[in-house]
Amino acid sequence: MIIAIKGAGDIASGVAVRLRKSGFRKIFMLEVPQPVAVRRKVTFCEAVYEGQALVEDIRAIRVSETTELEAIWDAGNIAVLVDPQWNSLKQIKADVVVDAILAKTNLGTRKDEASLVIGLGPGFTVGKDVHRIVETKRGHDLGRVIENGSAIANTGIPGSVDGYTTERVVRSPADGIFTVYSSICDIVKPGDIIGRVAGENVNAEIAGVIRGLIRPDCKVTRGMKIGDIDPRADVRKCFSVSDKARSVGGGVLESILAMFCDNL
Repeated sequence: MIIAIKGAGDIASGVAVRLRKSGFRKIFMLEVPQPVAVRRKVTFCEAVYEGQALVEDIRAIRVSETTELEAIWDAGNIAVLVDPQWNSLKQIKADVVVDAILAKTNLGTRKDEASLVIGLGPGFTVGKDVHRIVETKRGHDLGRVIENGSAIANTGIPGSVDGYTTERVVRSPADGIFTVYSSICDIVKPGDIIGRVAGENVNAEIAGVIRGLIRPDCKVTRGMKIGDIDPRADVRKCFSVSDKARSVGGGVLESILAMFCDNL
């Protein structure tokens, strides 16, 4: 079985890890040329810059052509291709396509792209765009497989972690280039300067560990999410797939097994 995942951010990577650990061997991920990710220690999109990325002992390797996929899979790895237009889906017939871009809108995914097309989060309608949707909003229904309708609409409010919502998300105060003063895994307290954008400080609002931070010198816009502080202050969580990503991955796994279990 061949599984294609659009996007290689932290949720997409969590899905890929869940599937690979469940025994699915032929996985490839499609990314843009310059992906921006906050939780860089657990994202396979880092392979676009570094050539490879390791998340929970699962390795992803960047490849240039679809002809390289079999060698990557034979070595037990996941493949990452820079393919923003998803042209490789015309060359490799995937059995499953997962739209894990989390754009909150459908950027062009169609249910005829594979036997099973799964959308993550809002922006899709079952039967119109995709065959199944997996809920991505934190709460009671996180990871639930949706067989009719759509996911919960985006509220714009981050899910609560230890009682903190918007405070734990680090956002850019202005348009400009993000100069980084801190690193992922640093422990911070309220008021600590994490970096600067256009002469304005980027400050921590709460105490905790910097769980994620975008790459240095990225071009950012005012209000853009550029970091994530975990109030639980457990450095180990910087290097492991989040509970949210793991739950969403479980929903994808459930969808695949429900469709193909008789043939596995």
